[in-house]
Amino acid sequence: MTDERKLIDYLRRASAELATTRAELAAARAELAARRDPDPIAVVATACRFPGGVDSPEDLWRVVDSGTDALGPFPDDRGWPAHDGVGGFLSGAGGFDAGFFGIAPREALAMDPQHRVLLEIAWAALERAGLRPADLRGSRTGVFAGVIQQEYAPPVTAGPSPLDGYFMTGNAASIASGRLAYTFGFEGPAVTVDTACSSSLVALHLAAKALRDGECDLALAGGVTVMATPRVFSEFARQGGLAGDGRCKAFADGADGTGFGEGAGLVVLQRLSDARRDGRTVLAVLRGSAINSDGASNGITAPNGLAQERVIRAALTNAGLAPGDVDLVEAHGTGTALGDPIEAGALLAAYGDGRATPLWVGSVKSNIGHTQAAAGIAGVIKVIEALRHETLPATLHADTPSTLVDWTDSVRVIRAARSWPGGSVPRRAAVSSFGISGSNAHVIIEEGDRASSEVDNSAPAVPWVLTGRSAEAVRALADRLRGRLVAGDDLASVARTLAHQRTHFAHRAVAVGADAAELRRALDTVRPAEAGSPRVGFAFSGQGTQRVGMGTELAEAYPVFAEAFDTACAAVDAGGYANAPLRDFLREAPRDELDRTENTQPALFAFQVALARLVASWGVRPAAVLGHSVGEIAAAHVAGILTLADAGRLVVARAAAMQAARPGGAMLSLRAEESEVLPTLDSRVAIAAVNGPRATVVSGDADAVRSLATAWRARGVRTKALAVSHAFHSSHMEPALPVLREVAGSIPLTEPEVPLVSTVTGAVAGAGVLAGEYWAEQVRLPVRFHDAVRALGDLGVDTVLEIGPDATLTGMIADIRQATALAALRHPATEAVSVVSAAGALFERGVPVDWAAVLGEGPHAEPASVPTYPFQREHYWLRTITTTAVAVESAPPEVTLVDPADEDAHEVIMSAVRESVAAVLGHDSAGLNVTADLLDLGLTSFGALEIADRITRATGLALPPATLFDTRTPAALADRLHALLAPAGHAN
Repeated sequence: MTDERKLIDYLRRASAELATTRAELAAARAELAARRDPDPIAVVATACRFPGGVDSPEDLWRVVDSGTDALGPFPDDRGWPAHDGVGGFLSGAGGFDAGFFGIAPREALAMDPQHRVLLEIAWAALERAGLRPADLRGSRTGVFAGVIQQEYAPPVTAGPSPLDGYFMTGNAASIASGRLAYTFGFEGPAVTVDTACSSSLVALHLAAKALRDGECDLALAGGVTVMATPRVFSEFARQGGLAGDGRCKAFADGADGTGFGEGAGLVVLQRLSDARRDGRTVLAVLRGSAINSDGASNGITAPNGLAQERVIRAALTNAGLAPGDVDLVEAHGTGTALGDPIEAGALLAAYGDGRATPLWVGSVKSNIGHTQAAAGIAGVIKVIEALRHETLPATLHADTPSTLVDWTDSVRVIRAARSWPGGSVPRRAAVSSFGISGSNAHVIIEEGDRASSEVDNSAPAVPWVLTGRSAEAVRALADRLRGRLVAGDDLASVARTLAHQRTHFAHRAVAVGADAAELRRALDTVRPAEAGSPRVGFAFSGQGTQRVGMGTELAEAYPVFAEAFDTACAAVDAGGYANAPLRDFLREAPRDELDRTENTQPALFAFQVALARLVASWGVRPAAVLGHSVGEIAAAHVAGILTLADAGRLVVARAAAMQAARPGGAMLSLRAEESEVLPTLDSRVAIAAVNGPRATVVSGDADAVRSLATAWRARGVRTKALAVSHAFHSSHMEPALPVLREVAGSIPLTEPEVPLVSTVTGAVAGAGVLAGEYWAEQVRLPVRFHDAVRALGDLGVDTVLEIGPDATLTGMIADIRQATALAALRHPATEAVSVVSAAGALFERGVPVDWAAVLGEGPHAEPASVPTYPFQREHYWLRTITTTAVAVESAPPEVTLVDPADEDAHEVIMSAVRESVAAVLGHDSAGLNVTADLLDLGLTSFGALEIADRITRATGLALPPATLFDTRTPAALADRLHALLAPAGHAN
């Protein structure tokens, strides 16, 4: 290489490196700028459970807005000693839907109720944000949970327990956040915070910092307290810190101590720019926050007023705000004679000077008690609801503000509810939490988006998609949605939220209606089905299903149908249709004209093609097709054998030729087998169709058919004369055959994209079968519908959708074989409701449906306004369930070697697997679903070790624990073990 060439190569490398360096510097400058001007943090969803039956933020607002005192007697379902005090307790705190989260009953019983409540609240929070949890698996989502360690697990000195092995992971506070990350597959930070009463606000502060620093892209933040014992009451009572009546009288002259409660709350946080990009509703903006410590105060539990003042000022600085920019402080306000005056002094010092309007002070603890690790997040959710409702709710028990505080006009307690309207200046509030640990937190919240009033009722038929882990959950969701009907009329908007922003589970029901009344009736009668993996076939109906006005409503409602209908009608016109244009004819034709074969068949063809295209646009595509008589032309087109133009030519020629054939014949349906009917026929009558095992149609001369009917009725057989103008599929059609041979012979055929089952042969037919004489013979030979439906089954089709203006084939299909038969349309139901109901029925059975295409474009209802998942809870509380109630023995059973020669060996192994899985995981053995996924049954690595050991001891078969994760179900595990029964696999 010459020196000049080397120099050129060097300059090229240097230029490339310089460009890379410049790009890196630009990125660094952008990152530095972002840190100097950080993106605000948006609250995009909230969720909570608190005393007083509070299961949502809306419930919490109901409590504070109505001035409800939510405290009550001690719970009687936790095994606590009798106590005449009061507190703020969660109703049914031991309730948990363990199966929903794939947690075995045994593990659920050993698990701290705080972990359980957090799991359910986290799911609700994500749903209220419009997020499907599965979509976040593997994402950089963080979890920041304030949790105070409880005493749920028995002490080690209590001796062995059948739950040993689950207590460590079930009760470690550190695992509370990790369990959420594990369950949902989050890969951002997972942090448990215990700073006592300030835990949830400290968690919120850390979550916001992690988002700003780019450690996560989404975060769940909040806290939980569920008291495992009443120890906090007795401890505070001994110290003189418990209110005589158990109530927090925040900043009141009658304050005599605190009162305790419990609960949980989470917020979903996102960088504001990301929330706007994703189109999320911003409930509020976290403008700033700060945390610090009391340091060396007057006592380890004594509050430090100067430290509180400093943390407030730090939060204001972090937010870039002046004290006068904040309208409200949701205070710590525990109602103690020591703590409240110190906090009020800090508020006066930090917020009191130079204000144009008063700073209003309140405390949610006056309603629900001091909820400890959830106290701060309770205040945050209350403030967000107050902003949205433009009201400052009253603080209870504060009729006379504390005389221990030098109140001024600049800082006031909210003694009565006040209006808090929005204006040109953003409204802001702050929330304080001061932990008994000495950790203080203060956050500042700014109003977010105003509630949207946009509604959408444009959909002609509205499907509300309901799904759950069980049929009971689906019915419970239907109950909740009935209440939603009262709240508003944005039916299509709610439908989009249910379809697009909720997880779809195996148990399903779809309620369909054109208005609220129809939807209510549908919700009242939901019948959940369990989805499988069906294969769908299309069955195109034949002549006789036509009706005046068919397709008119669908064309008005769905552009896809209208376009396909117009195109198919144009193909018929181009094919030589005598009464063209067909589209105009269908708008104006009287019934007698529509019923003429020359008009009926082209009209049915155009309608069926458009209906099939509409259904396909919704994601429902057939695995195979068939057509009854004239319906076979539309089926061949949908299968890809005939182009639309050629199919239009063929159907026009067929209809005209059959119309011109010998008139005056008759057709008769008999409830008898073909083999029974054949011997009774003469040359004047022929088999026209075999529609089922005992559904035979004959066709021929009118007098001969009438005589046949009389004879069969005399034998007690049901008969029905068909209303026809011709004797179709009989010798009467012979004059039509030459024309059909000529037209069909000029049409090129292609191999099908979708299998077509011929109703002439009763078997799958390709282009070769359908060529030549086929389309001529098809009008003369019998329709072998019975054989064709059975052939669909041989192709694996177990769900058949009838494509036509009404339901005629579904009953016959059900008589032929065990298959789900659905009609796309059922007259006289409205066409839109009917076809959407059919899509819903397919979805219930597991067929994927593109609900976005069904519903069309339009707004979604606020996710938070649509009921969240109705957990089906069972009670788990260690103190009230004895260890004997746990289905696990202290030692595995005696070894029983399985004899490979025993014909019942598989049954013995299945029994051992069933008993072992049920015993270890805590399920009822008799009710154990052996086809369920072991992970859904609650299998853990620890459980796998136990199960493997028990099975080995019970059967003598060596079983590596990893086999349980490989086989996935108890039934598959039993099959694997049975296969190991060869001598080499049998234990010695």
